[in-house]
Amino acid sequence: MPFTELTVVDVSTLAAAPQIAAFFGDFGARVIKVEPPGGDPLRRIVEPDGIALQWKLVNRNKECVTLDLRKPAGRALLERMLSRADVLVSAHPAARLARFGLEPALLRERFPQLVSVNLTAYGTDGPWADRPGSGTLAEAAAGLAALTGAPDGPPGLSPVGLGDTLGVLQGIIAALVGLHARSTSSEGEDLDVAMYEPISSLLSGRIAAASRRGVESGRHGNRLPQMAPRNTYATGDGRWVALTAGTDELVRRTFGVLGRPELVSDPRFSTNAARVANAVALDEILAEWIGARPCAAVVEAFTDAGVSLCAVEGPLATIENPHFTARGSFTRIEDPEAGTVTMVTPLPRRTEAPGRVRHLGRSLGADNDAVYGDWLGLGRDERAALAAEGVI
Repeated sequence: MPFTELTVVDVSTLAAAPQIAAFFGDFGARVIKVEPPGGDPLRRIVEPDGIALQWKLVNRNKECVTLDLRKPAGRALLERMLSRADVLVSAHPAARLARFGLEPALLRERFPQLVSVNLTAYGTDGPWADRPGSGTLAEAAAGLAALTGAPDGPPGLSPVGLGDTLGVLQGIIAALVGLHARSTSSEGEDLDVAMYEPISSLLSGRIAAASRRGVESGRHGNRLPQMAPRNTYATGDGRWVALTAGTDELVRRTFGVLGRPELVSDPRFSTNAARVANAVALDEILAEWIGARPCAAVVEAFTDAGVSLCAVEGPLATIENPHFTARGSFTRIEDPEAGTVTMVTPLPRRTEAPGRVRHLGRSLGADNDAVYGDWLGLGRDERAALAAEGVI
């Protein structure tokens, strides 16, 4: 596997940055999860059955150790780990990095081989460097929430950790760039990743348009201000479909499906600009036809015509989707506490040496002896003394 020679130390908490480290574990790296003796707060965010499922998912394939970084002995033990590590993953503002001895200048001096990635909402410099944040707040600050929701409703927040996930992906890219640079220079580097930045990148077109016009585009619900049709529509059997057909050719095919080919020459719909201006009327025509038919018939008709439409499905249906099943998109893992857990197969999808989930997040301090004893060489008595002092 591509990362079997790498050791990653993860001192981050909660759900975002730990996924950067998990990515490397999926593809063979040794990943050591460092938690305070009381445990990562994510362990206390549980499902109705009492299982900390999110903790288990984002800390898969990791060795779990406890370590109090507030104590000098804890920081000294972390330094021993970092001297042997390739990647450090953290999620701390600048002041806390300094408190733990993890500020970039010190890392460069003491661990020149180390590639460190620090993920926060706003980054570790600038006026907001020490402001509390999260992926949700990054979505709000970077402009995404202002564009989400119905035109006459409040701004919408993503129902999933979109800001967190975009930050994670940017963090993975940053780590890979740092490791590639190290392969030629033998020097590590410190990568400061802010969650708002990939959200800004996602909105680059909207930002460019708004800056040119000097006005905000506002919320458009499921529509887009640049093309039509694009929306969700209720089917006759109480389900929903999503449709996007923004080119003239796709619109021609769509009107063919509706049995209304004459609409192609209707001045309201003959150009994209006209369709955007008359999106309400266009949606009404589509909604009437789709609403009179069951979902399966609608999907079949549009698919046969080569128009991009599909049913809106929930998580349970996606697990059973035959296309996703054929591609191996989901993996079932047995966990001693949670039982059988269905999760997304590690990405990216590889034919040779694919990513693999060996186990989900382990119990608190489960690997203290393996890491501190077998790897760092601390004797049994020394480990017992550190435990008695509350260091591990």
